[in-house]
Amino acid sequence: MTSLSYNNNMKKTVAFICVHNSCRSQMAEGYARTIGSKYFDAYSAGTEEYPQVKPKAVQVMEEDNIDMSSHKPKLLKDIPEKLNIIITMGCNVNCPSLPCNYREDWGLDDPSGGPVEGFRETRDVIKSNILNLIKRVENGEFDK
Repeated sequence: MTSLSYNNNMKKTVAFICVHNSCRSQMAEGYARTIGSKYFDAYSAGTEEYPQVKPKAVQVMEEDNIDMSSHKPKLLKDIPEKLNIIITMGCNVNCPSLPCNYREDWGLDDPSGGPVEGFRETRDVIKSNILNLIKRVENGEFDK
């Protein structure tokens, strides 16, 4: 399988949005900033304040060599106003004040409060979704 040549000037600004920005959206930002850094300027934010990123989210990302130890929850006001792509995590978050070219919801269950295995499952789905998002960027899906 050959990969398409990708022009770095076509980087997309993507934001992952959730209620607390303490778990799923943080993991998505972590992957987008590492494995997707060639394709994305990535951000995450929440619609409500929260004191810290969930320790189990940090733990399971560390298991995949993604360091989120310095991540802090952010609010919508803390990220750029103009985005190419907004992805909500499945928490019925509506972000009408954030203009974007494309929006989708990943429909992920929140593993918060559950066992670490749930965080791992969520992490793996998010990683798969990020890899798929990269392919879609390479194929020009968001250039329309």
